[in-house]
Amino acid sequence: MKFRSFIPFLALVVCHNSFGQKILTSEFIYQQASFPSCHASTLAETPRGIVAAWFGGTHENNPDVEIYFSRKTINDWSTPVSIANGIQHTKKRYPCWNPVLFQIPDGPLLLFYKVGPTPSTWWGEMKESNDGGETWSESRRLPEDILGPVKNKPVLLADGRLLCPSSRETEIDGKDYWQVFMEETTDWGKTWKISKPLNDGVKYDAIQPSILNYGNGKLQMLCRSRESIIVDFWSEDNGLTWGEISPTNLPNPNSGTDAVTLQDGRQLLIYNPTSISKRKWGGPRSPIDLAISTDGINWEKFLRLEDTPGELSYPAIIQAADGSVHLTYTHQRKRVKYMHLKL
Repeated sequence: MKFRSFIPFLALVVCHNSFGQKILTSEFIYQQASFPSCHASTLAETPRGIVAAWFGGTHENNPDVEIYFSRKTINDWSTPVSIANGIQHTKKRYPCWNPVLFQIPDGPLLLFYKVGPTPSTWWGEMKESNDGGETWSESRRLPEDILGPVKNKPVLLADGRLLCPSSRETEIDGKDYWQVFMEETTDWGKTWKISKPLNDGVKYDAIQPSILNYGNGKLQMLCRSRESIIVDFWSEDNGLTWGEISPTNLPNPNSGTDAVTLQDGRQLLIYNPTSISKRKWGGPRSPIDLAISTDGINWEKFLRLEDTPGELSYPAIIQAADGSVHLTYTHQRKRVKYMHLKL
């Protein structure tokens, strides 16, 4: 497989004035919290406004890690509150991971998340809220082998299928195999279908897909990989079948990404534009950028969001009904950074 033509990012740097004009708000969702570490934020627009969730606790995979939630108010964010945990009984609990929020049109707000000791052994659970996140239902464990959207938001198609991009990190004989799946539900999580693995986890290790919609049945999934690049899959039939995994021209330091299809048909990606180094867990997760494309093949740098040294990672991005863009990302594993942009 040949690599696609590379667009030099240095020639596409956004000027300072444009940078300032695009960012309406840049702030932390909280300054202090009851937990020292956080990761893997998610966003949704509800009838009551923008809401966010993430996992927080002593550190990733510690049993005290829970799912926390906050609502954007006129002047600030509400105090983070725990809305899900991995308590099994008085003597056992597991960490929670990777929440994903989805607002059903004219319906409840859904929360998907994972519970378990490690990504290779976790399972999927979900909750729903009928009041924009003020109160939540009891947790419900998803069917065996169903994780729900593993990191990034689902996409609702015109035929009523909610496509949930998912992946598994399976350990076999001491080796991790990262494979992408497509899960779907037509009744908001009551019943499910799941695809076969879309990659073998050998040529490319891929996880944490996001879905882009080009219309007329054409979809693209962008995925994190261990191979120094973002990889993708394409479908021409609204996700019923998918082509083979392919490399893009976008670097990836073995870190999560997210993407959204804009109202004008363009595609917007948030990611770390760096490659894997010799570090065990990949390359530097800073800076963090936005890239934009009309065809999903040729990407141009749209905006540098931040270049502070350290970890700026695991982003989430949505477009609101008014056309503005909301995004979050992990900031040094201590806080969740939020930005509101106009295009």
